[in-house]
Amino acid sequence: MGLMGETLTQILIPLAAIVGIEFALLQWFLVSKVRVSNVSGLNNGYMNALIEDDEQEEGVDNDEAVEKCAEIQNAISLGATSFLFTEYKYLGIFTVVFGAIIFLFLGSVKGFSTKSEPCSYNPGSLCKPALANAIFSTIAFLLGALTSVLSGFLGMKIATFANARTTLEARKGVGKAFITAFRSGAVMGFLLAANGLLVLFVSIHLFKLYYGDDWEGLYESITGYGLGGSSMALFGRVGGGIYTKAADVGADLVGKVERNIPEDDPRNPAVIADNVGDNVGDIAGMGSDLFGSYAESTCAALFVASISSFGISHDYTAMSYPLIISSMGIVVCLITTLFATDLVEIKNVDEIEPSLKRQLLISTILMTAGIGMVSFFALPSEFTLFNFGTDKIVKNWHLFFCVSIGLWAGLVIGYTTEYYTSNAYSPVQDVADSCRTGAATNVIFGLALGYKSVIIPIFAIAVAIYVSFSMAAMYGIAVSALGMLSTIATGLAIDAYGPISDNAGGIAEMAGMSHKIRERTDALDAAGNTTAAIGKGFAIGSAALVSLALFGAFVSRAGIKTVDVLTPKVFIGLLVGAMLPYWFSAMTMKSVGSAALKMVEEVRRQFNTIPGLMEGRAKPDYATCVKISTDASLKEMIPPGALVILTPLIAGTLFGVETLAGVLAGSLVSGVQVAISASNTGGAWDNAKKYIEAGASEHALSLGPKGSDCHKAAVIGDTIGDPLKDTSGPSLNILIKLMAVESLVFAPFFATHGGLLFKLL
Repeated sequence: MGLMGETLTQILIPLAAIVGIEFALLQWFLVSKVRVSNVSGLNNGYMNALIEDDEQEEGVDNDEAVEKCAEIQNAISLGATSFLFTEYKYLGIFTVVFGAIIFLFLGSVKGFSTKSEPCSYNPGSLCKPALANAIFSTIAFLLGALTSVLSGFLGMKIATFANARTTLEARKGVGKAFITAFRSGAVMGFLLAANGLLVLFVSIHLFKLYYGDDWEGLYESITGYGLGGSSMALFGRVGGGIYTKAADVGADLVGKVERNIPEDDPRNPAVIADNVGDNVGDIAGMGSDLFGSYAESTCAALFVASISSFGISHDYTAMSYPLIISSMGIVVCLITTLFATDLVEIKNVDEIEPSLKRQLLISTILMTAGIGMVSFFALPSEFTLFNFGTDKIVKNWHLFFCVSIGLWAGLVIGYTTEYYTSNAYSPVQDVADSCRTGAATNVIFGLALGYKSVIIPIFAIAVAIYVSFSMAAMYGIAVSALGMLSTIATGLAIDAYGPISDNAGGIAEMAGMSHKIRERTDALDAAGNTTAAIGKGFAIGSAALVSLALFGAFVSRAGIKTVDVLTPKVFIGLLVGAMLPYWFSAMTMKSVGSAALKMVEEVRRQFNTIPGLMEGRAKPDYATCVKISTDASLKEMIPPGALVILTPLIAGTLFGVETLAGVLAGSLVSGVQVAISASNTGGAWDNAKKYIEAGASEHALSLGPKGSDCHKAAVIGDTIGDPLKDTSGPSLNILIKLMAVESLVFAPFFATHGGLLFKLL
């Protein structure tokens, strides 16, 4: 036994989750102190007191600016809420149907019998019937789906609550605006990490009321939680990604390239849709996505542990090791957040990015110490782990290394991504420089940068896999993925910070605030682009480790002894699996393209037919553009979603578990590369454009002001990169994870009834 007792564990895990939720609410309260409405004279006096005398606003009369901000914020919030409600209506139908499929497939494994049966890994003792597994997997699926949707929705609510507040705070200086944006990001990060942990903890305890001592059945049915989380994330990410990029591409092409008006100009009809898109794609989508990773890595670790000595000897504390690590992560991130908001103040624009990078470093260093403590107190000094039929003897310090290497691999991926996508370093500056000779060279350089940025992350993932597998078999890989995600609250805070500051800039431009304010929000936004890329790097890296762990769990559950690449069954699976990310990307890119086409036509139509629109006398019709984005994304998210969800079902049922194992391995190997290169290429193009626009160095100034040929080439690159970095790239990591977790949930069915074609032949 470890040094922590069972009761202590049962108190500490929910306690950490509750502390996380309370911290999030505290940050929310601090953000809400910034007032956005001017109703009474009292508020007016208050507003003027807010602005220091030496920094009076030049652009617009204060009250008018504040009212405009409030009005725009309201429009964005309404657009995002109505889109998400419509999307969730469709997702509700999907959840019910898919829940029924899970129940029918898993129930049919033993012909819906209610008799107890011998356990699959411990045949001497009796376990609960397969029907129970079917019922509880379905319940876990619904719980995961609900938590995932809630995470995304709450994140969106906070972001639309904070965007105008960030703009107003920018009047007092960049430091104040940064803190507002960062705090709101932290609200989302902590709510998500704490909710995910709490719901999982409570579900395990409720399921235990039925399962009792049958831990194997209990944790097998809990894997449904990860499946629910990820299937919602898939639709949220693809739907949100298509929505945001259709608007963004449409707004950029007509506004910047044809009409020479700035980004987020209120005359541009697509501008509200673009800002709504940031919230539904980058925030709601990202939230569900990281929640999915988090749920799955925990489920994979719990499942592998339940068939090892922890589960067989019923060592509750050691069994809960993944949950204790997540609880530790919440505490560590809480301390880390204070560094950004309270301990260090930002005075200048160039301190923003280092401060965000410091967040990653501080949380990683603190977390390493945390993991050490947890490994020492919660684990017995020696135990055996299940390793494909053989037992592996592992010591507790081995697991410390597994989790830490995942954590540090995450940091390496984050920093590499930052190097390749931030305009402070040479890769992006070279891309910007190549715009001198037009859009074609910009595209060539950008693609090359993306492919090159894959190298270091892949080596980092490879080292993490090798070390953790040789130390603790499949369990090592599962906890290594958890290590990468243990600082999820901080990771999400710096990630959600991006879209919030992007929105803040848009609001400043639309409310007609002065140039100085727009410069401050632009600086926040450029740092936000990089942190968003870092967030995507984390999501992709953790997806690779998570799906490998799930793959291992699937292979053990399906009873495959070895996966041999040389057998034709497996090899055809590998080939098809490696093709899937390309098919998926083709679908999502084409959806963005066709939706953007409609958007461009609509924006052109409005510029040509609404008299006085260019001169600013007439208002554009924002609602039509919002409708185009909404309809396109809801219609277009179905085919890619169906591809991902049906593939494992078809492969497993018709071709059997070996072919399916091949498909999973293939999609993992090719999906990671495509995802990293796509999201870094897009991020680099975006920041190359920002680099030229900001004109902060001699080199940037020589590339011309906004509207020069050089800048137009950069805008074209940015536009091509949009669907890559916000639709295809980030959705691919969900493709990798979702197929693996789905195969694991359906493994009992595939093992019994799978491979119909080969049985017939």
